[in-house]
Amino acid sequence: MKTFRTFSVSLAAFGALVAAAPAHARGLMGGKMPSTFGEGLLSGLGHPVIGIDHLAFLVGIGVVVGAFGLNIALPVVFVAASAVGVALHVSSVSLPLAEVVVALSVLLLGVLLARGARVPAAGWAALFAVAGLFHGYAYGESIFGAEQSPLFAYLLGLAIIQSAVSVGVAALSRSMAGGTVSLNARLAGAVVAGVGVAVLAGHLIPGA
Repeated sequence: MKTFRTFSVSLAAFGALVAAAPAHARGLMGGKMPSTFGEGLLSGLGHPVIGIDHLAFLVGIGVVVGAFGLNIALPVVFVAASAVGVALHVSSVSLPLAEVVVALSVLLLGVLLARGARVPAAGWAALFAVAGLFHGYAYGESIFGAEQSPLFAYLLGLAIIQSAVSVGVAALSRSMAGGTVSLNARLAGAVVAGVGVAVLAGHLIPGA
């Protein structure tokens, strides 16, 4: 019961963050292009955390992996795909409606979690791969045109923070026992789905 209360409080705090945070990451460099290895690393570390849609998806990945007993290495699929997405963006390859697809991916993941859907591991991997591609493409906007050193550092920062968040949440979810995991997963899914709805509305409804 204590674990359930702790997790519920964490979800409530995350929900408050959703209400207060901007829908889009502004970057840690004040809008300036990272020009050094250090700036690129800081930008990569920060982008998925200050972008609430990206953060929600990472949390969702962790809950999926932990709550449903999946391989702890599964988040690597998303991390690798996001790196490919960044590479596509900086190579001027176009992925249409990327921000909308990102919001839809957050919504879909949240709904699946909220319903407690028993998706095969291959299905989750496919969702993580496709979503990672579009999340990475969105990340790429903040590093487009950068030199090789800050670009490499940015990718390194992305890999570190995304792995840390998703694997950390997975470990927390997996440690929960006593019949509360399913309910916690559903609660987390509802919050993640709410983020998806809010971000999608911001893209589709002027002034939302």
